[in-house]
Order: sequence, then structure tokens, then C-alpha cells
Amino acid sequence: MSNHDLSSVQQLRICYFGTYRANYSRSRIILAGLHGRPDVQVYECHSQLWQGIEDRVEQAGGGWRSPRFWTRVLKAYWRLFRKHNQVPEYDVMLIGYPGQFDSYLARLLTWWRRKPVALDILMSLHLVAEERGLTEKSLWTGRLIFWLEKGGLKLPDLLISENDAYEGYYCRQYGLDPQKFHQVPHGADDRIFYPREVERPEQPFRVTYHGMYLPSHGMDAIIGAASLLRKRPDIQFHFFGSGPEKERLVRFAQKEGLPNMIFHGFVDRDELLDSIASSHISLGVFGETRQSHYTIQNKIWEGLAMARPVISGDSRVVRESLEHGRHIYLVPRENPQALADAIILLKENPEMREAIAQAGYQRFLAGNSIAAIGRKTEEALRTLF
Repeated sequence: MSNHDLSSVQQLRICYFGTYRANYSRSRIILAGLHGRPDVQVYECHSQLWQGIEDRVEQAGGGWRSPRFWTRVLKAYWRLFRKHNQVPEYDVMLIGYPGQFDSYLARLLTWWRRKPVALDILMSLHLVAEERGLTEKSLWTGRLIFWLEKGGLKLPDLLISENDAYEGYYCRQYGLDPQKFHQVPHGADDRIFYPREVERPEQPFRVTYHGMYLPSHGMDAIIGAASLLRKRPDIQFHFFGSGPEKERLVRFAQKEGLPNMIFHGFVDRDELLDSIASSHISLGVFGETRQSHYTIQNKIWEGLAMARPVISGDSRVVRESLEHGRHIYLVPRENPQALADAIILLKENPEMREAIAQAGYQRFLAGNSIAAIGRKTEEALRTLF
């Protein structure tokens, strides 16, 4: 029997490895997708290193110089080493996101077991740090992250990326071989994000944003659109989540006296889901950073997964997966007027709104659900055999 035949019928045993963010959507979706595959066995090997986003920002901002941080790192990797010793025989190791720094230990362990290793990159740690201003605060920190990420990307046998744009960035930035990449797109956890039957009265018209308040998300375009629509009491903007940009935006809304903007902060999951489901429009991202152009963010797929019409900033990456006016409504980025105009257009055309919502939902099911991403991840890993 040929190697191809073996790889197509043999059960694939995967060690899902690292200090990955266990509660992050990417990790949950990949794991759920792989667990749902009939010919896949997954062994999870995880050790918590980070306490959350703010913790990572604090350490990247200079906290990493503290001996207490390095003690924490050593303990986390020692736990990971010991857990790996208990993992049964497997065929391939998959490092979860963010795992660029985990690649060093992963490569040693897979060399010992003589197994291939793959890394789900998803996002560049250096690019994220750069766009959050962390590399500007400390050039030394920036260079350290750069070199650690470069080494971590060169070690695996397979690199899983989201799309051509991000793949091209990695190859240019770190001199990587394009042949090492295989693509698995972003998606949403459709065990959580799915169409809900809720009462959705036409007044007031609800426009919802959920997620982190980050520069890449173009929050100024959203608040600018709300400001332009301040004399439309029939349109309300609801914001869920938090992040580094939130305080500034709340102050602006208060200073300008914008009654159409409601900041909810973090709420429990059911309240968030009911709020998205009852919205007439779900907002994506509108920033002009490289990161915002290299990916289709979670909130876009989550809106589509709930069969809500999504308005988001235009980009080549988005258009490669979603058709403007059919699956999603796209507007120029960092353009409050264009966003305000799009909201009015969809408000006044409910049939168009519903058609976009339903087509976007079907597009999500076809390629970005848990089942679809599990299938594509398995296909990517089987290319190693």
C-alpha cells in the first residue's frame, strides 16, 4: 500500500501541544473540529503560561526582565515536559496558537519521538506587538520577539496559516519557504454562535459591535459613524467588550453627548449572544493596520454564523472569501461617512439585509464552521505523511 493510501485511511493520532490559549476561539474550534473527525485521535498536552491578554502585554512591555517571569516560564515548560511524557504514541504534534515560542521545546520532544511537528501560527506575535506600540516602547523587546518568532517558525515541519496575505508576510519577514505552509481559515464556534430565534422590532434599529477595542479594528470609524447619525434616534449603537481603545472612545462619546452609543462592557455569554441575535447589523473591523488587512477577524465570522448581516472594512483578503453585497457589505476603511451610509442603506432595505444575512450564513457553514475547519486541519496534517 502506498504512503498516500496509508495517510488516507489510517487513524491520525495528534498531540495538541503547548501553552496555547485554551479558551481562545481558535483553540476551541481546532480542537472541537479534530475531535469530531471519525479517523482522528487527539491527545491534549497543555500548560498555562499566560493569565490573559493584559498579562502578555505587560510582559512584552518589559515585565519579561523580571526573574519572577522567567521562573514562571520554566515552571510552565517543566509541566509541559512532564505532561508530554504521559502522552501515548502519536503520529504528529500540532502546536496551538500562540505557539511560536513553544516550538523550541516541541522540536526537541518530537525529535526524541521521531515525529513531525506542525504549528498553527494564526497571527504574528511580532506584528501584534508592533501594532500595539510595544516594540516602540522597547527596541530590545521588539528585537527579542522578532528573533524568537523567527526561530520558532523555522523549526516546525509544517506551518498552518490563514491565507495568502499572511503567508506572504511570514515569508518576506522571516525568509520562510512557501512550501512549508498549508492554509486553514479562521471561523467561529458554531456550538455557541448560531442563528437564534429572537424578537427583532424594527425600532430602534440596533447596530452591534463586540470584541476588543484595538487599533486594528478601526474604532474611530465606528464612533465617527455614530456621531454622524446622532440625529437619528431610531438608530442605536451597542458596544460589547473592552480593550486599550475603550476609555478614549467612551470619553469622546460623553464629551460629544452621543445618546445613540451604549457601552455594555463585558457581559455574560447568553446576554452577548442574545444582543447579537437581536441586532439588525453586526459590525466587523475598519482599521488600516497590516494586521487588519491580513486576516478575517473572529467577529466577522461570528456575525455570519448567527445569520446577521455584517458590515466591515474592505480588503483583498475579505474579498477572497466573501462577496460584497452577497455574503457581507464592505465599505472603505477608516471612513465614518461610508459606514454611516451603509447602515442607512441596509436599514432602508430589509429584504437586501436579510438576503445578505442568509447568504453569509450559508457561506460560513460551507467553509468556516467547526466541521469544515476540523476537516481542513486534518487534511493539512496528513500532508506530512
